[in-house]
Amino acid sequence: MAAGPEKTYTIEQTKLDPDSPTPPLSDSESQRQDFLRRWNARIENMAGFEARGLARVPPEDRQPYSLMGLVQMLLLWLSANATLLNLAVGLLGPLAFGLGFVDSALCAIFGILLGALTTAYMSIWGPVSGNRTMVVARYFMGYYPSKLCTFLQIVLMVGYGTIDCIIGGQVLSAVNGGGLSIAVGTVIIALLECVIAGFGLKIFSYYERFAWLPQVLVLFILIGCAGPKFDTSLPNTVTGSTLAASRLSFFSLMFYVPNSWAAAASDYYVTMPANTSRWKTFSLTLLGLVLAFWFVNLLGIGLASGVASHPAWADAYAISSGALITAGFSPLGGFGKFCAVVVGLGVLANCTPGTYSAALGCQIMGRWGQKLPRWVWVVILCIVQLVCGVAGRNKLLIIFTNFLALMGYWLTFMVCIFAEEQLFFKPRLPAIDWDAWSDPQKMPVGLAALAAFLLGWVGAVLGMYQIYFTGPLAAASGGADVGVWVGTGFVLLFFPPLRWLELKKFGR
Repeated sequence: MAAGPEKTYTIEQTKLDPDSPTPPLSDSESQRQDFLRRWNARIENMAGFEARGLARVPPEDRQPYSLMGLVQMLLLWLSANATLLNLAVGLLGPLAFGLGFVDSALCAIFGILLGALTTAYMSIWGPVSGNRTMVVARYFMGYYPSKLCTFLQIVLMVGYGTIDCIIGGQVLSAVNGGGLSIAVGTVIIALLECVIAGFGLKIFSYYERFAWLPQVLVLFILIGCAGPKFDTSLPNTVTGSTLAASRLSFFSLMFYVPNSWAAAASDYYVTMPANTSRWKTFSLTLLGLVLAFWFVNLLGIGLASGVASHPAWADAYAISSGALITAGFSPLGGFGKFCAVVVGLGVLANCTPGTYSAALGCQIMGRWGQKLPRWVWVVILCIVQLVCGVAGRNKLLIIFTNFLALMGYWLTFMVCIFAEEQLFFKPRLPAIDWDAWSDPQKMPVGLAALAAFLLGWVGAVLGMYQIYFTGPLAAASGGADVGVWVGTGFVLLFFPPLRWLELKKFGR
């Protein structure tokens, strides 16, 4: 579809994408737009509220270069990931996959490192372009094919937010002795998330600058009071081919969680100076991710190792993951409950950035999405998370082991396409015009990326091991989830020749 002339969007400070012509407004529609515009202006006049939508942040609107800006990169990822959600993922090594302490720890360390590398790579495009991650995807995958990734990004971030609401609600309920239901706890987390994410990048970036401190402090307290019950000699409870499959599946799960941030990594750096060193961006992002994930996942593995030998912990885990974490603080009495509340509310640092990015993704999907301001999409998405969280509050393990794995597939394929496009093709093409973010004619056609992406899914289906489907390659490997690795191989193999043909045919 040919691009039309760009028009100014008056509800937010952004430009409309030329997905469709703009029909004349009726009188009633014009009145409705005026009403929305007035209310939106009142809300955006609130201190610290971010009015900008998906439009590029030009260099003159960026923050000045500063040491604090660089430190903020590290603190953002430390706060967002030294949280309860990632601690709960660590529980799954011994409790869901039957791995011992050492095997679980090794899978976590190396899986996290690999996943963090992909997010660190994607983060470099924020300062360079001033564009959001899914807008940058247009320059690598084509204007229209990239919308598929944008849709999946929204689903991914809403899924993570739902899990945060559930596990935060579980902890608040456990602290209250069950008097406060998990559903009510979920509502509390969703409402607080909505407020912080609604204000936008400036407010939640400031929040993330300090959120790591109370979280890390109470988690160290958890180590002090629960650590003596950790069983570092816990053996594997599975053997043979099942053990190999469990190792690979848990390693993949540890890879998926830090890797999932690649879908939004550059969103939080668009206000950084354009001349920010790519290596500094990459290194600080990587450091923040691995420090946070290694810390909390190893702590989660330690808690899980004590379940087999401590009946009180086993009884707590039978209630919920949040109850197990609360039980770890039980030797401290009332102060332990306070610590559990702090760590329970800490999930806000994890779900807020994801909801912010998902709201931008709704606008990036097309003109229809831009008719609503970003903060309205935040409210809508938080309502979706709340409904899903209340409905799925007793199915956290199933959500973890299936939803997160499935969502991890596509993102790895996208990162591979980015890397190959940058390595093999961008150096031979004209310099990227980052101001042309809304012009499809300045982007690749995207047929090669779309074909490679879909072929990656063919590989994923062949190798996936989920409750609802087991691919032939997964069955042949003893039940290991090899979907992401087979699919990644397909993408790496097929994208370069397909992209060469596309360039030969279309020249862009």
